[in-house]
Amino acid sequence: MSRIDESRPFIPVGIAVLTVSDTRRLEDDRSGDTLVARIAEAGHRLAARAIVQDDKAAIRDQVEQWTKDDAIDVVITTGGTGFTGRDVTPEALEPLFEKRMDGFSEVFHRISYDKIGTSTIQSRATGGVANATFIFVLPGSPGACKDAWDGILKLQLDYRHMPCNFVEIMPRLDEHLTRSK
Repeated sequence: MSRIDESRPFIPVGIAVLTVSDTRRLEDDRSGDTLVARIAEAGHRLAARAIVQDDKAAIRDQVEQWTKDDAIDVVITTGGTGFTGRDVTPEALEPLFEKRMDGFSEVFHRISYDKIGTSTIQSRATGGVANATFIFVLPGSPGACKDAWDGILKLQLDYRHMPCNFVEIMPRLDEHLTRSK
């Protein structure tokens, strides 16, 4: 079973938060605020924060820019994962993924199902890796952000979490680029 190995040091990572919304501003971005608070509570660094409209190019451009920033290890987006015409975050970001993380979506939906039942099927939460940066695409509600952070990300972004975690594999995410050298 999973556990925290107190003999290992905590290693803070740089996390960027992107809210995708046509209506939110920093002053009323409850989902972004939820993530920012949890990032700080866990001891990680908020490396960047922004809000972009529900526009594929704007979403992709911001996240792609962040994946090229050495100070950013993880990008978490919130919003735009539903089925309405304006919900385009997965379509914007999945083409960037060098590797998809199907398990993230599956575990997120399991956690979500325990809280909101079958309504979880209305989310297209996803995750992947691009430019050696983890990307997690969350629904736009504060509850969904809490569920994803508390149930998955808080543990997987903690180097002390055993038997394995994302932090310990971060240095190897780009080895496919250097393998032939």
